[in-house]
Amino acid sequence: MTQPLTQDRAHAAIRSALRGFATEADLESLDPGENLREALELDSLDFLTFVERLSGTLGGRIEESDYGKLATMDSTTEFLLARER
Repeated sequence: MTQPLTQDRAHAAIRSALRGFATEADLESLDPGENLREALELDSLDFLTFVERLSGTLGGRIEESDYGKLATMDSTTEFLLARER
């Protein structure tokens, strides 16, 4: 049985998916409401890689129509937690 997704696990999954685009220190100091693409200078391909990594980590496809919900750490966490309900 897998553990339920918590806010801490969601944050860890997001940081893991963003590794390689930013240092761990940058990810830890990132404002939760800051736009991820702007703050980390993610281009379209980088963002798609982030989405694919996040999907793989959490075991479910993220639809293109949901990409707007992945704008910030807070909105991404909220989206991931809502999927668990």
